Amino acid sequence: MEITKIKCIHQDHRGSITDIVEQIDFNGATIIFSKKGSVRGNHFHKKTIQQIYVLSGKMKCLAQKPKEPVIQAIVEQGDLISHELLESHSFEALSDTLFLVLSSGLRTGKDYDKDTYRLEAPLSELA
Repeated sequence: MEITKIKCIHQDHRGSITDIVEQIDFNGATIIFSKKGSVRGNHFHKKTIQQIYVLSGKMKCLAQKPKEPVIQAIVEQGDLISHELLESHSFEALSDTLFLVLSSGLRTGKDYDKDTYRLEAPLSELA
């Protein structure tokens, strides 16, 4: 898991411009709202890479690469989370949270579950 603090690149009297990602190809964009206390994820992908941008709120992220320990981080508005292929991940909303998911691979629309491999035990039990 890689977390990047995204910063504004230009600001003037009209407002601001912020580039979230650069130089990536993606084929799906999804907005997810999670109520405080809810948990999402506890799965991994073999063919899909996701970039998750927190629009508002705060989440605890857990991630685990194969044969490595679980790592965790707290993310909030303006953070970008990136996961590698085969990296298990889960998100617990610490407050009501809205985030944008940019997917490269089979992870949107009718293909939503074609590249989702659910974990036998939640990552929180392994942390």
